[in-house]
Amino acid sequence: MDPQAGLLERAGLPPAQARAWAAEQPDFGGPLESDSQELSRFLAHGADLTSRLRGPGGPTRSPQEQAAVESIAATMNDARDGFLRSHAGQLYDVLTAGRTRLLRLEELLPAAAAAVPGLVPTAAELAAERARKLPDKAGIEFAQGLLTGHLLALPEPGRHLIGAMLQPLPEALDRVGELTQTGRVDLGPVRVTRHGRAGVLELSNPRHLNAEDDVTLQPTEIAVDLILLDPAIEVGVIRGGVVDHPRYPGVRVFGSGVNLTRLYNGQVDFLFFLVRDLSYVNKIFRGISVPATGPGRPRKIEKLWIAAVERLAVGGACQLLHVVDHVIATRGSRLFLPARNEGIIPGASNLRLPRFVGDRAARQAILSGREWVAGEPDAMQLVDEVVELDAVDAAVAARVDALTSSGLVNAVANRAALRAGAEPVDAFREYMAEFSVEQARCHLSAALVANLEVHWNARSRSA
Repeated sequence: MDPQAGLLERAGLPPAQARAWAAEQPDFGGPLESDSQELSRFLAHGADLTSRLRGPGGPTRSPQEQAAVESIAATMNDARDGFLRSHAGQLYDVLTAGRTRLLRLEELLPAAAAAVPGLVPTAAELAAERARKLPDKAGIEFAQGLLTGHLLALPEPGRHLIGAMLQPLPEALDRVGELTQTGRVDLGPVRVTRHGRAGVLELSNPRHLNAEDDVTLQPTEIAVDLILLDPAIEVGVIRGGVVDHPRYPGVRVFGSGVNLTRLYNGQVDFLFFLVRDLSYVNKIFRGISVPATGPGRPRKIEKLWIAAVERLAVGGACQLLHVVDHVIATRGSRLFLPARNEGIIPGASNLRLPRFVGDRAARQAILSGREWVAGEPDAMQLVDEVVELDAVDAAVAARVDALTSSGLVNAVANRAALRAGAEPVDAFREYMAEFSVEQARCHLSAALVANLEVHWNARSRSA
């Protein structure tokens, strides 16, 4: 007997059905259309078998049932992987009309779900998954990471997808006039204010020490777009707003990383991590690509960026220090990547941090929790200026003047040349292909749940 069929039978599934599904595993050697249909039939049958093994998970399943569900899920993902190894490039060309359409990841994945049912989850399936806490999720988001990883691994589709994610959001195009006329745009948890030649992006999530989450992600990207689109702004400045927290009452905090409470409660989707690094973080690093109004190539806009760090730059906030051009930090600010205690990959820091601190120190930070403190000698590898708390505004103004005194054309040209040598787009593409799959694996792992419960006391926190 096939080992998997035996496992399914022990979980209570009818023997004939268990053996039939085990024998159905497809072999992808045909055209895209017929292989798509074969994959969809196989995945639908697997989903039907899973639905018969009691509820979505947790204590309602016996150990035998849970083992069967995990085996079915692994087999379904193996089938998806086999299909994508044969057809990822063809599928991307179909979805993008031969790469003539720029689809963001949030648009591409639903299009793939419609074109090849079961390949990735539908909007309805994702809504149901979002209603579950992290320990109770069914794991359907792994398919999103698998598809994205395969697409990014292919040079032409991967570069095209990265280019799509560098387009300004429609919401930013709609509101850039407001910024140019009034000098200010309020996006709720994020505000953009023009001060002279600087555009200040202020993240304000006061209850959670300016953590990033599903609520802040799109406003942050819109804010980055607005700063890049406003012709009167020459330099972008990132800083945290005043927080409402017992440990830091009434003071600014740069950022505390991903909102672990909303992550544990299931509100931060896996896609958050992909979209964040492919969109606004990469826009800070590489600029935006504005479609041409007529014939010709898209217009690229990039600017210099300053990070004004106060108190904390944790996790995702620390990751931003790797993509800006100048870091000002208040003395004693803590800079670290708590990847070890969280159980996830810290964005593109594994790619970028070694350039600043060296490979050995980067491994210490990511694998063993090493921290840096602004003002101490080793932190100068991450920080350009250390100032006192009451000197941040003056330091930012002085740095804006210094960066713009020789003209932006020269500064941006040098910035682009530095980036070309340090991180070509294909190096980023290949990294993100690996990240897409491995971050999905981490996001859905029992280890992440355990880490959040042990190190964050997640069960007792309210969203």
